Amino acid sequence: MTLAYKGIEINYNTYGKGTPLVFLHGFLENSTMWNDIIPHFSETHNCITIDLLGHGKTNCLGYIHRMEDMAEAIRAVLYSIKIDNPIFISHSMGGYVSLAYIDLFPKLVSGLVLLNSTSFPDNEERKVNRSRAIDIVKKNPKAYTSMAIANLFAEENRDKYINQIELIKNEASKTPLQGIISALEGMKIRKDHTTTLLKFKKPKIIFAGQKDPVLSYQQNTEESKQCKTDLVSLNGGHMSYIENRNELLKNLHQFLQYF
Repeated sequence: MTLAYKGIEINYNTYGKGTPLVFLHGFLENSTMWNDIIPHFSETHNCITIDLLGHGKTNCLGYIHRMEDMAEAIRAVLYSIKIDNPIFISHSMGGYVSLAYIDLFPKLVSGLVLLNSTSFPDNEERKVNRSRAIDIVKKNPKAYTSMAIANLFAEENRDKYINQIELIKNEASKTPLQGIISALEGMKIRKDHTTTLLKFKKPKIIFAGQKDPVLSYQQNTEESKQCKTDLVSLNGGHMSYIENRNELLKNLHQFLQYF
């Protein structure tokens, strides 16, 4: 399904009935990343997947896609299908978008799952690396996406999940150049949402990979304490929905019992 929004089309899908769950993908991913996850929840929940700006089948909106821009696009979709107070289940960049959504619409969210994500902003080193990534992707987007995807997995898992990695690379290669750049620019300037996470008093949880090559596990543990948010530790990298799928599903079902 698509929604006309500010001159572009946003792609989304809905599955099942019940308490609404909004699944948001990460950078270089799209809503297809949830294909193997949705069947575990769609019999008891209304599952909504959305392609974020410049990803999947959703068009680009500008040179920079701020996390707030993406959150406002999500709000437009949810308003159009009459969904209020969903639970957000969001991976990586999707978590940044979820936190921006809570900051903009604090009364319209019932719960939050941050999967391999953080409320902390980019530090200066990370901002420099984002700028370097933009330069690289302008020269060779296919090589950049291929390298970036493989580096999301824990090093010891890269051979084990080689088939899944190739599938993700194939999906990532469909991301338009402008979509990649706009997201990198947006993530680079995103706000510090530690206060947003702390003040969010609804059920919330962080899933963190002990061997995450992208996000510091130690930082996630500190964030959990600082923001008074439960933490589930997983023995894997940044792609917990693949590397630690069974444990993730078990803990998600336990979390959803709060609702």
